Amino acid sequence: MAASASIIRVMGEEVLDSRGNPTVQVTVVLEDGSLASATVPSGASTGGAEAVELRDGDRRRYGGKGVLNAVRHVNEVIGPALAGLLADDQWRIDAVLIELDGTDLKRRLGANATLGVSLACARAAAQACRLPLFRYLGGDEAHILPTPMLNVLDGGIHGNGGPDLQEFMFVPLGAPTFREALRYGVESYHAMRDLLAERRSATHVGDEGGFVPGLPSNGAALDLMMQAIERAGYRPGEDIALALDFAATSLWHDGRYRLEREGRSLSAQEMAGLCREWGERYPLVSIEDPLMDDDWDGYAELTRELGERMQIAGDDLFVSNRSFLVKGIAQRCCNCVVIKPNQVGTVTETLNTARMALAAGYACMVAHRSGETEDTSIADLAVALNCGQLKAGAPARGERVAKYNRLLTIEASLGEGADYAGRAAFPRTR
Repeated sequence: MAASASIIRVMGEEVLDSRGNPTVQVTVVLEDGSLASATVPSGASTGGAEAVELRDGDRRRYGGKGVLNAVRHVNEVIGPALAGLLADDQWRIDAVLIELDGTDLKRRLGANATLGVSLACARAAAQACRLPLFRYLGGDEAHILPTPMLNVLDGGIHGNGGPDLQEFMFVPLGAPTFREALRYGVESYHAMRDLLAERRSATHVGDEGGFVPGLPSNGAALDLMMQAIERAGYRPGEDIALALDFAATSLWHDGRYRLEREGRSLSAQEMAGLCREWGERYPLVSIEDPLMDDDWDGYAELTRELGERMQIAGDDLFVSNRSFLVKGIAQRCCNCVVIKPNQVGTVTETLNTARMALAAGYACMVAHRSGETEDTSIADLAVALNCGQLKAGAPARGERVAKYNRLLTIEASLGEGADYAGRAAFPRTR
């Protein structure tokens, strides 16, 4: 990129996410005419130590969820500070953002402001370099298409009236290519809809595109997933495996994990026993957030017990934050880190956490948020990291499908140089 490709303008605006809530969109203009935008997602199930998503709190606008203050920070504080910096100096740009904010969790400017700017700068720089974002972030080695983790059933706070657990996912790890993996998942998703319709269960979808049926138990949801895979013509465990996101913090009440659908409450030890039981009954390759987000001892014990046979992914535990990952590595908690850029607020911090995890032998799952946008950056990020896993929701709803369509485009652009992660993304599976 020519040295003249410096930042000349940074513009923020308030737009809407997939739940109809305001979010921040940032556009960056470079001196050479390059222009790129980024839009920031928003989570509903969030870790207590995530970087702060700045909301206005004015109940007269969007029920207090407006982001005009974050937008003002982009336009009046961040934009002038970045003017003249080279767009490809990502580390320096993000260092300026961190210094401008000056707090531990982006409390002053808001992570929705800083990430929007950071990501828009990366996109503009990639455009100036005439490179796709995955190549710009990952270099010449970026070539692995991730195994998709496709939501089929939504529960918890993402699917009111559905199962207790937040996400029930198909993992088409037996496919030869990403394109075929997506087809496996889509066909099984449609088979699930047919099964639900036959049972006269609800086929409306939740925040992340999964169906929200009123099933008697979480085990019944897993049984139905197995049936859907077989109805679509695939072999459970061979062609398509299963994954779960417990979002266990949202299940925690009065010192127990409450499974309302089943009318029971569990201790941490009993929750671990449930994971073990399901791992023996179903082709379960990944469990995410099966315990509270501050139960470090519980995660260490669960990892010792089950970590050799399945992936134990920490989302709320690590919140994509390098310092929490350092603690997790030291205490041997989990064997996978969920990566969500808006949890830390800059591209550099996101990449640093993911690369540390991979270097330490952890898997990385790049993931969406429940309040998503049409921005497809996480698809490029997964390929840039060669991490082999992407969780982007169901193969339904435009903001989810956009990520999968982006991966189809990347796979086609790589041609014979594309490798599909498939089963290799889950080396601990039996």
